[in-house]
Amino acid sequence: MTIRILFIAAFLCIVPPLALAQAGDERKLEVAGQLVVTDLAELETTDVGFGGRLGFRATPLFTFEGELNLFPSDIPDRFSVTSSRLEGLFGVKVGPRFDRFSVFGKLRPGFVRFGEAPGPVACILIFPPPLSCVLATGETAFALDLGGGVELYPTERSLVRFDVSDLVLQYPGPALSRDREAFTEDGFWGHNLRLSIGGGFRF
Repeated sequence: MTIRILFIAAFLCIVPPLALAQAGDERKLEVAGQLVVTDLAELETTDVGFGGRLGFRATPLFTFEGELNLFPSDIPDRFSVTSSRLEGLFGVKVGPRFDRFSVFGKLRPGFVRFGEAPGPVACILIFPPPLSCVLATGETAFALDLGGGVELYPTERSLVRFDVSDLVLQYPGPALSRDREAFTEDGFWGHNLRLSIGGGFRF
């Protein structure tokens, strides 16, 4: 985690002079849709969802953005512990923009809402219970999306975006992690690889 933060800090120190190349671009709003794939390590599954994003370019370097994504499938298919997930992320994208592309880093806090299990869940009678049993009642976890990506501009108003990041989730407690480590009421943090690809328009 520390290495990622240092990388983002170094990136922010290097790019300001480069951003002058796009100081004249007056398009401020971005509207886009995307496909999102998240490796939920604690649940040992790959989650696929879709959603939309809205961004406001405040300066040549900084864009404030928010997005909502829905992951509709049950996890897992049999004896599901969550019926769906709703992800909301709101933060900043930072990076220089050129005629046909941009590179950026992003820092976006938010939440992931785990839907209540669609049916009864059999849980072993131990304390603390496995995380899957805790999530089965329906829980909202704090999320932090830290990473970066590339945007391509096929035309003056269109964009295609690729993101890769670490989605950090604060799971509720008391609970047992996947590695059978016990955590108290404060819960624990889990790291999840997150990829997304999408397209949209600039106004």
